Amino acid sequence: MGEEFMHRFRGRFTGILRWQDFDRLWNVLQAAADGQWFIYHLGESPPAQCASDGQWRDFLAQTAQSLKQRHQEDYCGLVYVDDADQPGMVKIFDPDNLGVVCGYSEHPPLPAWVLSRIAPCDLPARLQPPPPWWRRWWPG
Repeated sequence: MGEEFMHRFRGRFTGILRWQDFDRLWNVLQAAADGQWFIYHLGESPPAQCASDGQWRDFLAQTAQSLKQRHQEDYCGLVYVDDADQPGMVKIFDPDNLGVVCGYSEHPPLPAWVLSRIAPCDLPARLQPPPPWWRRWWPG
């Protein structure tokens, strides 16, 4: 379960670097309020149902305001999308917990939210690294 979501999550994403591109993407997402989007906050359990149109629009408005207030830079760099013209998945990172988002890291930070047209699975559980090899033979 969740294989398609994981495949898409690990797929190719484009970073939204400029605020004007962020606004353009947000306009595309607002126009896509069709009851077919899951809003997954990674601090909570994955949603079982799509957001209503009202929940979708409220989330987009509140998130845009929050990101712009909390990340007062001349660039965005917090949002990644699979296709800016016809998005199916969007990753939104917390401006206070970026770590190494765009660089190389064995354990890059997870996004704060994932917007998806596919039902999400429990990302933290699915992405946990296996225990070190020696733990199989060494107790404790």
